[in-house]
Amino acid sequence: MIALMPLMMASVTSDEYIVLSWNDLGMHCANKDFSTMCILPPYNNIKAQVIKRGSATTMPQVITSGLTLTYEIQGNTYSVGKTNFWTYSQVLFGISTPNIGLTGAGLTGTMALNTNEYFKDGVPLTPYQDNNLVTESPFQLGLISVKDGGGNMLAQTQPVIPVSNEINCVSAGCHNSEQAILDEHETEGGFNPNNKPVKCATCHSDNALGAPGTSGVPSFSQVIHEKHGSITNDCYKCHPGPNTQCFRDVMHIGGMVCQDCHGTVSHVGQTIQNGRQPWLQEPSCGDVSCHGTNYAPEPNKLFRQSRGHGNLYCSACHGSPHSILPTTQANDNVQNIAVQGWAGTLAKCSVCHGITPNLPGPHGIMATGIEETSGTIPTATHLNTVYPNPVSSLAHIGMQVKESGSIKVEVYTSNGQYIETIFSANITPGEYKIDFNTNNLANGVYTCVMQSGKAKDSESFIVKR
Repeated sequence: MIALMPLMMASVTSDEYIVLSWNDLGMHCANKDFSTMCILPPYNNIKAQVIKRGSATTMPQVITSGLTLTYEIQGNTYSVGKTNFWTYSQVLFGISTPNIGLTGAGLTGTMALNTNEYFKDGVPLTPYQDNNLVTESPFQLGLISVKDGGGNMLAQTQPVIPVSNEINCVSAGCHNSEQAILDEHETEGGFNPNNKPVKCATCHSDNALGAPGTSGVPSFSQVIHEKHGSITNDCYKCHPGPNTQCFRDVMHIGGMVCQDCHGTVSHVGQTIQNGRQPWLQEPSCGDVSCHGTNYAPEPNKLFRQSRGHGNLYCSACHGSPHSILPTTQANDNVQNIAVQGWAGTLAKCSVCHGITPNLPGPHGIMATGIEETSGTIPTATHLNTVYPNPVSSLAHIGMQVKESGSIKVEVYTSNGQYIETIFSANITPGEYKIDFNTNNLANGVYTCVMQSGKAKDSESFIVKR
């Protein structure tokens, strides 16, 4: 079950616009200390798309003109003092302005436009909020605000901007000191382990940083995975650590582990040696062993780079890699709870369309609408009678939910053959109505099955035209 906590939830401030925002990766990592070596600097990426709602007579539109989008990190207004990065940033990266990162971004600012999305790359975020400089806070909420040319607020949302500095070769229990790691390189020609701090990407190429490295020297990802693969297969020794376990999404909830997609630590290193480009070539949702071609990213693109339905990014509805919605972290689910009323993939079509369309949507799925009909907390979780019954095209399925948690509603034939899942998400207590389009069902008897934990309830209905 997803753990929910009371949070301030920003919602759409206009009936006409909605903004969806996300981070491009489930977790960005940075060094905690930069005095000896630098693996990764403070660097976080934010994206957003603004949609003008549709109606019964108009289609929703992604808007890219006449708007100003600003970003901030709630409760985190500065970075200097929370990290010693700026003490060594001039030597490492040639920058020195306090609280300004590699791309010139600060912790607040205006987002730029790229084709049909707004973005800000290189936000120098640390995992410490202003009121707690000791305890790491990896899943902080941003605040994205959309204003028109007159300065009027159109919409706001709160995406998670994840960051951790737990990655540490020493605290992972592998090395005695960072200096000892540098000393292991002293036989390399021209390398002085006492000339610190050292940026690893100077010699070992790193696609995440856009660093070409030194010709003939293996990439950073290759040498790390090859060297450590014979020692451990525990990804959380590095990514980023045992406390900040960044793989937290619906696949993780379903029992998957890192190796199910990426293979073993040794395998990761071997594929790079065989020619794979780390960070630029990664496992695909469309693999035959995974979701198949109907859920594949755009050709030659990763999930985080791909767009689909209505030219929205996959991440706009599903969340970022390693944090596909719903996740075990409450803050990840704040945005979609605010816009559709429950955690999980953005699946309430009326959020953008203004209505529930009667045509197939993303991945060929027929649109299903759900709305809360009462905030009263029922005494039990169960389905109500399906109506009308028989149904010709649109069935209304009543549902009562006693406790917050995962609810799945599926449709089967009268002989038990699975047809489709019409709803699957985490929702809060209340009474709901699901509108289910039956146009793709042949005449006959069907059963609607709701599962909540170990409990099940079912209702039969007839399709007749």
